[in-house]
Amino acid sequence: MGSDRLFEQALEVGRPPTVRKLFPHSKALLVSGKVVNRALARKGQAITMAANGRNYFIIQGALLAAQRANAALIVEIAKSESNYCPVNFWNIARLVDSACNSLGVTIPVAVHADHYGLKSEKDIDSARIEIPSIFDAGITSIAVDASHMPDDLNLLANLELNQYIPGWAGLETEVGEIKGNQGLSTVDDAGFLIAGLNAHDIFPDWIALNNGSAHGIEASGEGIQVELTAQIHEHLTPYKVSGAQHGTSGNSSAKLRQIASGTNTTKANVATALQMVSWGVEVNDYGNALTDGDGNFRKVKGEGVTEDTWQRMVSYAQDRGWNGGNYKNLNLPVDNWLMAQPREVRERMVKRVEEFTYSMLVDVFNASDTAPLAMELLIQAGSHDIGAEAARIEDPSDWTREKIISRAQTLEVDKGPEGDFDD
Repeated sequence: MGSDRLFEQALEVGRPPTVRKLFPHSKALLVSGKVVNRALARKGQAITMAANGRNYFIIQGALLAAQRANAALIVEIAKSESNYCPVNFWNIARLVDSACNSLGVTIPVAVHADHYGLKSEKDIDSARIEIPSIFDAGITSIAVDASHMPDDLNLLANLELNQYIPGWAGLETEVGEIKGNQGLSTVDDAGFLIAGLNAHDIFPDWIALNNGSAHGIEASGEGIQVELTAQIHEHLTPYKVSGAQHGTSGNSSAKLRQIASGTNTTKANVATALQMVSWGVEVNDYGNALTDGDGNFRKVKGEGVTEDTWQRMVSYAQDRGWNGGNYKNLNLPVDNWLMAQPREVRERMVKRVEEFTYSMLVDVFNASDTAPLAMELLIQAGSHDIGAEAARIEDPSDWTREKIISRAQTLEVDKGPEGDFDD
């Protein structure tokens, strides 16, 4: 079947009802995260990028790269990022849909609400209202992140909120708050979360672990622990859940290839690196922004933003005491500055993201040619809802609220230090 015909058939059946209602005349193939995960798993030893679209240039560049690579893609924004970026849960789908249509993008794209964080049980009430609203706004996949809470409350929060997530949607859950090399996830706590969900007929597409990754700029040199990840994924094999890798910035291409080839990971979040690349900051193979002898980021002349705009950004950050990873706070206040630059500057920002993302998709993640696999899944199902691949293997009577609380007390886990580890 020709690629054009494949796309048209997938477009006919593959867009979820919320997306169809929101964009009735669109030619953008926005799909459930479930579809993207299954396509990468079908190829095997393949991961796609979940590009954190902190600005519109990142969204455009990532989409163009995926189109070139013929790869299924995820574009996402985290709950915390919605506080300091012009892109948020309620406009990201509109931006992705618009970019797909204007750029002629014909690969399947999931729009993911990453790290929908719950810090305590008090957050559940607002989540009951907020989660339906983000799906109304075109989100097609969500990460329910209650990893800040004890294991029993994490599981109970996931159980409580699942009723507000459409059954067709992609679902990610998380165990072990992302804290670098502290508070690492274990087979014990990951198995507890997934088994408890399984008992209630909830089958996540992804589980995110604290496997040594860190949000922002990772400078420790340790990074992702591949053997730990593989061990946990192996234990979870009966539940048919894939891995979501957070904090890829700061890990070498060689390390990320090991994740692709040696674990069941199909989704890798990239945030800080794409932000820096779009601005024109020099990054190394680890995705870390490079600095000069004074600790200042090294801007590549003639790439990314104009030199005048960069100096304004640096001054703005210095006036507020922002440095290192805190440069992320620039995203919202400088967005108008970036959009007001000459067309050729805006285009080179997009192109820089495209080249970086293309290299990651093709040379590191092995994601090329996964777009047709995703489209075939939709056509075979004849629907936007391809259903769950897993089945219930746990006895619900073993996973009542009382038994969940009791079981959690027997887990051998180390949650690590307290603190703010949000992206």
